[in-house]
Amino acid sequence: MKITIIHGQNHRGSTWHAADELLKTIPGEHQVSEFFLPRDLNHFCTGCYACVQSRESCPFWKDKAPMDKALREAELLIFTTPTYCMLPSGPMKSFMDLFFTNWMSHKPYGEMFSKRAVVLSTAAGAGAKKATKPLATMLLYWGIPKVYSYGLAVNASSWENMPDKKKATILRDMQRLGQKLSATAKPRVGIKTRCLFWLMKGMQKANWGAGPEEKAYWQEQGWLNGRKPWKAE
Repeated sequence: MKITIIHGQNHRGSTWHAADELLKTIPGEHQVSEFFLPRDLNHFCTGCYACVQSRESCPFWKDKAPMDKALREAELLIFTTPTYCMLPSGPMKSFMDLFFTNWMSHKPYGEMFSKRAVVLSTAAGAGAKKATKPLATMLLYWGIPKVYSYGLAVNASSWENMPDKKKATILRDMQRLGQKLSATAKPRVGIKTRCLFWLMKGMQKANWGAGPEEKAYWQEQGWLNGRKPWKAE
């Protein structure tokens, strides 16, 4: 299985360790592409809308391109972020902004409708589950039909200082999640994803998108003429 992991931090803290334990529990051999923020993408979206014209027009495309390729090719996406002020880390939020073109309201990738994704976050105190929600929402709007979210308060500032009971909880939970991810069948696209797609399709038909380039993109995919991204040709 091809797996792409985007880490919302450079250091290998508690959330990184949770993802590492998850990888160990997914049966089979895997090809893993791993990125760390901000080390591998140290930019902020400037709001120039150049990416609406074309993704390659983004002033930071050279640095984004390897991530973009890995995200498209992977069968499973994993996003990890520490919980900062009950939200994802700043670098992860910057990533979300820089890839906003992938949302269904703009130029979604058809491949996303056949993927699964996991969002992981740990917090020294409160807010881990809240930190996963913005990422889970982003992935829903990317078109990913199955997203697993996991947030846990670990009562420690590092993996090494984490209470043994908390570590045992993470190991148990990652084992269970890994078994769920072992299935090779494509996830079913549910009614929520379908409704969002139909809504965005209607917006593009009515010229309510960000520009004619987006409508042309939808037309090129055949989505304005009845084709669905989750259906094989």
